[in-house]
Amino acid sequence: MRVLGVDPGLTRCGLGVVEAGQGAAVRLVGTTVISTPAGPDTGSRLLVLEERIEAWLAEYRPDAVAVERVFSQHNVRTVMGTAQAGAVAMLCAARRGLPVALHTPSEVKAAVTGNGRADKAQVTHMVTRLLRMADPPRPADAADALALAICHLWRGGAQGRLAAAGTLAGTAAGPLAGTLAASVAGTAAGTVAGLAASVAGTAAGTVAGTLAGGGPGR
Repeated sequence: MRVLGVDPGLTRCGLGVVEAGQGAAVRLVGTTVISTPAGPDTGSRLLVLEERIEAWLAEYRPDAVAVERVFSQHNVRTVMGTAQAGAVAMLCAARRGLPVALHTPSEVKAAVTGNGRADKAQVTHMVTRLLRMADPPRPADAADALALAICHLWRGGAQGRLAAAGTLAGTAAGPLAGTLAASVAGTAAGTVAGLAASVAGTAAGTVAGTLAGGGPGR
């Protein structure tokens, strides 16, 4: 499986493509950071992001896209730009029919370092080790994008296996429930039939005894 991780941002948007290997191993495919000049024309900046992300999707053909989930910050303007950049990445993925997953920063940190409160230096260090890179990915946006892709490969794979197990259990439960229902119904029917025969036998014995005794005296 191959995942494109996107660390969204208007000024710098990190992209990282990671591929799953055997077991928990992961392999670096490519990484870059898209930069757009600061200015009042947000639409033009988003268009640059859209064109570059589309180019990466066409070149690397990932199976899924993982985007950092925007969380509340004090700087509303920064949050808006991050959310807009993330929406562009989601749009590009949806256009190609690719599944999109959103992961919070704490989820990514926990998946990569084992600590949901790790700092950027720790995340970069672990990404460098996990992908066996000669040098740490720079700037930090590139490392964050790669961490997102790794997180999705590990967490998304586990969630997929759990969902498959649930589906299999549900499929198996259907015939089992039918068998149990039939067994219960058969047992109930046998019990009712036995009771009916018992009642019929008791009634017949009572009638026979009355007839043999000549009926009630006059």
